[in-house]
Amino acid sequence: MSVKIIQDRLDTYQCKSAQEEQNALREITQEVVLAALSRTSFFKHAGFQGGTCLRIFYSLNRFSEDMNFITRKPLPDFSVDAYMKNICLELEAFGYQPEVRDRSIADSAVKKMFIKDDALGKVLRLNHPGSDGRMQNIKIKIEVDTHPPMVSRFDNKFCDFPFAFSAAVQELAGLFAGKIHALLCRDYAKGRDWYDFLWYTARGTRVDFEFLSAALNQSGPWTGSHIAVDQHWCINALQERIDSLDWKAVRRDVLRFIKPNEVASLEVWGREFFLDRLQRYAEKQ
Repeated sequence: MSVKIIQDRLDTYQCKSAQEEQNALREITQEVVLAALSRTSFFKHAGFQGGTCLRIFYSLNRFSEDMNFITRKPLPDFSVDAYMKNICLELEAFGYQPEVRDRSIADSAVKKMFIKDDALGKVLRLNHPGSDGRMQNIKIKIEVDTHPPMVSRFDNKFCDFPFAFSAAVQELAGLFAGKIHALLCRDYAKGRDWYDFLWYTARGTRVDFEFLSAALNQSGPWTGSHIAVDQHWCINALQERIDSLDWKAVRRDVLRFIKPNEVASLEVWGREFFLDRLQRYAEKQ
């Protein structure tokens, strides 16, 4: 294997800016990481979730930064570090020189690893290099929640780059529940969350209310309240959240993760637009 495979993949993106090129190479790297994990026992114990999961396996039309996973059941002794050697070997086969850093906090249920590479950009043919003629360092954050709110359900999904492989992916209803938990509990405005919200609602995706209830009970402002979440509660909570946001900040956050042809659509992003989308979704459920 060689860096040519990465170059050929990058060329298919037809990037129009340095930011798109950076996003594309990060995504290619994420796929290589997933492929490396597929060669191990990782997906027997954990599944993929979050925005990067939607991007790679469900064709979400925005780029994503982090790779988020959740164990199939509580596994307090689960070690992400045990899989780093396999990930590094796979990356090295494609021309990377990865550096791994463990950023996990002692006794934390969420294990965090960072993978950084500053070598690949030096040998790729870039259409939009930085001012020094090179691409920025590639950085990937991997998070594994080893204490999930409840046992989740997973689907087996397939990817064909850099070779054919399969990965365990949290089912869509659980993914949407996790996203709603983030929308309601995150203490800052994250436009990427609301972009994903539009993706889910446009498809009429069902919410796993049992998973959402468990997640709200585990972390956030409703911790320990044992709320029995249903559609009525969820819609009301989302309405209150939509009313409270600084929509200029929300739009700014998502800008660097979307393509230029989508930027104009952000002009309608605001309280009225999202309340309308929420109401339309509720009427279809």
